[in-house]
Amino acid sequence: MTFNQKFPKHDHSMNIENAQVQMRKGILEFCIMHIISRGEVYASDMLDELTSAKIMVVEGTLYPLLTRLKNSGLLDYKWVESSSGPPRKYYILTDTGKQFLEEMQKTWVELSDSVHTIVLKTQDLGTQNEQQPTNS
Repeated sequence: MTFNQKFPKHDHSMNIENAQVQMRKGILEFCIMHIISRGEVYASDMLDELTSAKIMVVEGTLYPLLTRLKNSGLLDYKWVESSSGPPRKYYILTDTGKQFLEEMQKTWVELSDSVHTIVLKTQDLGTQNEQQPTNS
């Protein structure tokens, strides 16, 4: 039985692309805060870095998230004049944002270690099953 036979195409909740998007969304805020933690950053530079890291995000996703983080007191921004056009908005972490990111980092390490442990155990079991002789 193939994946598509097991999970009919009309069942959108089991769509692999949807699952991948949800996994990426779950870590997007964390990645954005890490990018900003390095220093003042312009939104298009964030988009470029996220895209190059294969975390696909569009402006329509990024800007509302930045606004939410700003309204939560985790980010601030400043306007900087540009010689090549209108002023640019550069984002920075607030002290509260830095503390929040530290806690998120701890959670990420714990979660990453836990997931790694589970995946390794699954892989080890798969290897053991492959090495066992089959009775034909």
